[in-house]
Amino acid sequence: MLHNPIHQSMTNIISKKDRNLRGQLVLNGSKSISNRALIIRALSGHDFKIHKLSNAEDTQTLDRLLRSDKNLLDVKAAGTTFRFLTAYLSLQSDAQVLTGSARMKQRPVGPLADALQRLGANIQYLEKEGYPPIKIGAPNIGQSNQLTIDAGISSQFISALLMIAPNLPNGIELELAGDIVSQPYIDMTLNLMGYFGIQWEQKENTIYIKAQSYQARDFTVEADWSAASYYYTLAAMADEVDLQLDGLFEASVQGDSVLAEMMTAFGVETSYNETGIHLRKNASIKLPETFSYNFLTCPDIAQSVAVACAGLGVKADFTGLQTLRIKETDRIDALEKELDKVGISFSKSESDAFAFEGKARLEKPEFDTYEDHRMAMSFACLALYGPVLVHEPEVVQKSYPMFWRDLGMLGFLVE
Repeated sequence: MLHNPIHQSMTNIISKKDRNLRGQLVLNGSKSISNRALIIRALSGHDFKIHKLSNAEDTQTLDRLLRSDKNLLDVKAAGTTFRFLTAYLSLQSDAQVLTGSARMKQRPVGPLADALQRLGANIQYLEKEGYPPIKIGAPNIGQSNQLTIDAGISSQFISALLMIAPNLPNGIELELAGDIVSQPYIDMTLNLMGYFGIQWEQKENTIYIKAQSYQARDFTVEADWSAASYYYTLAAMADEVDLQLDGLFEASVQGDSVLAEMMTAFGVETSYNETGIHLRKNASIKLPETFSYNFLTCPDIAQSVAVACAGLGVKADFTGLQTLRIKETDRIDALEKELDKVGISFSKSESDAFAFEGKARLEKPEFDTYEDHRMAMSFACLALYGPVLVHEPEVVQKSYPMFWRDLGMLGFLVE
């Protein structure tokens, strides 16, 4: 079900006098990496420095709640924060209630809670079975450490279980059943755990982690490749591009770094340097008639790539989108509705794949964002073709608070 947009009084009008993209930006630290580092620090029992921590609202919320001594913890709209805290709090002795926004109460937590309960966690649903809010009491961790979890729902459930595994009396043997969504995010979790001294082993679809201790080490967060996706979208649609994005590196643990290769289809060329990446435009590239891609490992960039296809008039055929319906909004339905406003013909399949065709026609469209930061930032990119109105522009606080400022630094007018 599509989450109804809430029209607040605030609307941004975005425009640009030309279609050139020039400048230099320092991107925010990765929210995904920051949130994992915060949980690992809490689990380690030691205080170490986390440099370049993301200023995203989700990360700041998690940091604040981990330091809180209150019994009622409100994550607001932060899904990763809710799921990671569910696992973390399941090992604590104090009873606490974990809740969130109205949309958060529509996002399932049942598979994770069921797995934690099999380990001995004390979790009760306070409203709808399988959904927030939940009450987490003192655990009774038993001897069983063998779990099977459906890997096709959310990689965040798996990451939450993996991070607490070293603190369990007998560690964990976690079998991932079915198709694995967002595998790079699981790899990210395991790589970060390895950085902090945790040894693990994976045989086929089972991950083995013994009981052990996290080692305190100072850590630096790399910049967010998901945030870079909006600049790749702009670069794909721009006439000329000379853009430096600092903080991004080739040897990244983020699955969204696939952008560098993916966007060559649209003439965007990436080169790596000491401080980040540099984007240029190959104007001679012939655009594909249809851009087909399986986003199973990188669903968070599907919206920005969809906007690039719509702006360029390239037919799109996207698969691997099983997780998009349980994000901040139902992102597939939201994309369909907003692309329809610019004349795009959209079709969906029962497997949550979708296809569309047409070239975006802008007549000062007004885009709703459905309390979803990625909808706001993706559709703002169409301002290269003409002025656009974006409702609820403040939703970018969730992952990229400085987005509108950064657009302004690249010559966009944000009113």
